[in-house]
Amino acid sequence: MKKIITLGLVAAALAVSACNTVSGIGRDVRAAGDAVTSGAESAKR
Repeated sequence: MKKIITLGLVAAALAVSACNTVSGIGRDVRAAGDAVTSGAESAKR
């Protein structure tokens, strides 16, 4: 029973850390997209 509880806690910790990682990647991709858009707008002028 202790092994099952331990495995459950480890799985929960990994799931929470994965959510933070995906969120961070999303912010990075969005920032890169904003930079490209800004550069394109500057080039049009």
